[in-house]
Amino acid sequence: MLKGLKLSVLVAVLMNLAWSLHAQANFNGKLTVEIDGLKNKQGQICVSIFANSQGFPNNRDRVLQKQCTKIGDTPLLVSFDNLKAGNYAVAAIHDQNNDLTLNRNDLGMPIEGFGFSRNPEVRTSAPKFGEAAFLVAGPNTNIQIQMKYF
Repeated sequence: MLKGLKLSVLVAVLMNLAWSLHAQANFNGKLTVEIDGLKNKQGQICVSIFANSQGFPNNRDRVLQKQCTKIGDTPLLVSFDNLKAGNYAVAAIHDQNNDLTLNRNDLGMPIEGFGFSRNPEVRTSAPKFGEAAFLVAGPNTNIQIQMKYF
């Protein structure tokens, strides 16, 4: 009888695991990014989602999804649909002159606002993917980015 119970438990665990993997494969979540701390309402906010460290945070060819939005009400909300379960990192720029680029001065310092998911401290370089990464695992994920200006 104990042997039959162990077998039943094992079958139940395996079925649950199989269902979980199937659910993850078919999962499509929504990410809402709240942008706060804007210096002004000039230009637009461009938000890019990265699915791994390759290219994060500024290689346009490695962006999973990108969206630029004119600045209206603040805080500004930007939403992305159809994200598979997994780890992501977000980079945002306050593109004040609408050229789709984070403009820099002669020393390489940004002259427009920027921000990252999880709001890591930024001093001399952009954060690593792991410092900005967060998990999308449910139907709705909300994050907040506080814009920074030098």
